Amino acid sequence: MLVIHRRTQTHAKADAELLLTYEARSKSRLRCFTTTGEDVGLFLERGQPPLRDGESLEAEDGRIVRVRARPERLLHVTCASAFELTRAAYHLGNRHVALQIGDGWLRLLDDYVLKDMLLQLGATVEAIEAPFQPEHGAYGGGHHHSHAGEAEFSYAPRLHQFGVRP
Repeated sequence: MLVIHRRTQTHAKADAELLLTYEARSKSRLRCFTTTGEDVGLFLERGQPPLRDGESLEAEDGRIVRVRARPERLLHVTCASAFELTRAAYHLGNRHVALQIGDGWLRLLDDYVLKDMLLQLGATVEAIEAPFQPEHGAYGGGHHHSHAGEAEFSYAPRLHQFGVRP
C-alpha cells in the first residue's frame, strides 16, 4: 500500500496520480487507488482545506503523487443579470451549499431540490459533468456560529470538542 502523510509543493512531474471527487478530496483519512490501480492510504493532517486539483502529495517512499479532480455531475447556474446571480448565490449560501464561483456562473453538486429552487428564482440551470472545486470559505477554519466576538473566536469550535469543559 502506498502511504501518504503529507502535502508538498507542487511538482511538475509525478510518479502517480489520484483521481478523486470533491468529497474524497475533503477527507483527511481515506483509502483510495491511483489511476493505475495501486492501493493508497491517505493520512493527512486534520483540519486542512480540501485537496485541490493539481496539488502534490509526498508518499512515505518518496514518490510524488498528483491529485486530480474527478469530473462529477454538477449544476451549472447562470442568470440574466448580476443581481439575479447574486441572489441565487445568497440563497445557496444560506443553505450552506458548497459552491464553485466563476465569471458569470455558479456550480454546485447536482441536487434536484436546489435545482427546483434555482429555477423558481429565474436562473438557468444546466446539468454538466466537470471537476468540482468550490470555494473553501473566507476563514479557512471550518463552520461556526460564534457570537462571542473576534477576541474569543477559535477556528476549532469548542462545540465539537467532547469532554472538554470551559
